[in-house]
Amino acid sequence: MLAHERSREIFGQARELMPGGVNSPVRAFGAVGGEPVVMARGRGSHIWDVDGNEYIDYVGSWGPLVLGHAHPAVVDVLQKAAARGTSFGALTELEVELARLVCAAVPSIERVRFVNSGTEAAMSALRLARAFTGRDKILKFEGCYHGHADGLLARAGSGVATLGLPDSAGVPASYAAETLLAPYNDAGAVERVFAAHGRGIAAVIIEPVAANMGVVLPEPGYLRFLREITERHGTLLIFDEVITGFRLSLGGAQMYFGVVPDLTCLGKIIGGGLPVGAYGGRADVMALVAPEGAMYQAGTLSGNPMAMAAGIVTLRLLSNEGMYRGLDAMGAALAEGLREAARQAEAAVVVTQLGSMLTVFFVEEAPRDYASAKRADAVRYGRFFGAMLEAGVSLPPSQFEAWFVSLAHQQADFERTLESAEAALRA
Repeated sequence: MLAHERSREIFGQARELMPGGVNSPVRAFGAVGGEPVVMARGRGSHIWDVDGNEYIDYVGSWGPLVLGHAHPAVVDVLQKAAARGTSFGALTELEVELARLVCAAVPSIERVRFVNSGTEAAMSALRLARAFTGRDKILKFEGCYHGHADGLLARAGSGVATLGLPDSAGVPASYAAETLLAPYNDAGAVERVFAAHGRGIAAVIIEPVAANMGVVLPEPGYLRFLREITERHGTLLIFDEVITGFRLSLGGAQMYFGVVPDLTCLGKIIGGGLPVGAYGGRADVMALVAPEGAMYQAGTLSGNPMAMAAGIVTLRLLSNEGMYRGLDAMGAALAEGLREAARQAEAAVVVTQLGSMLTVFFVEEAPRDYASAKRADAVRYGRFFGAMLEAGVSLPPSQFEAWFVSLAHQQADFERTLESAEAALRA
């Protein structure tokens, strides 16, 4: 048994000072039982807790660490950036350089605005869509998570799905009423929503590959259908690529699937592990953002030089030829290895995977929407999680989150993971 005395001591102190002892709900391990492990450091594909236990990591800070922990190039550029100054509240050349990289890579983005989180990016993009169209309503999809802004938590994924919350206290009913809902992958439901509210819908926002109810793939043609119906109704299409951006391809899911939205939300990878977000898109729409236009949005730490520096070196490394082929091959091999482990253990699980993202669902059939994802056995996943953690493999502490493979993972990591997974599934 791994020792966790120091983790328990620190978590006890944390509960006296912070709600639930954490600064983001899923970290509390409530969905998998037990108490959280307190992490101390990371290197490559491995992390170590405060008790000195070592783990192969498939959380990757929930997606941004595509290069692995403490990549030498990222560490080097951060040290140099810190020595120059951590924040100026003024324009820096680093912002221009990262903006140029983002605009060159992502098909929909002609102009971009940096913010501090994915929540800020989605909130701002929706405000911009309302300003551009003069309409109030938005359509989102059950199980898709776009941050914790008011109006976006209706049947959301991520921590909301993990905790089983149907909504959030503190959101005015009048505001939530402007959010329309449809099941993911259900074209008929979208058509009915537009038939009833088409003239009032400012934007449709979607995770092009759902990753906050576990990895749930869009069915063939679904994203193109959304592109066509929004164009017919004068509604903006927003892809929330906070997770998929620069992970599925250099141009994100929109490049992968060949469907270009009007606006895109980014985060995670473009900060190289530091807090960051961005939204961008068509030049005519982005022209409404202050100070050019009347849609106000601001942030003292937006475009922070530390995050910009880390993002620049990360995107440059990802632009090297063959990076995504290698990353995708690792994701596919791990997923197939997990499926074989399940077959050997005669365990009823489904592994969904695209690129370097995957989820092990304790369910009979691959989920296609939020309702079918929620049928997964979270109790069995919790037991699996605990067995894997004891074996030195760190997984998301929730059935409804994605695993992430990084470029730092090695064949030895996968072999140990699969051996541990088969034993855990047998148990």
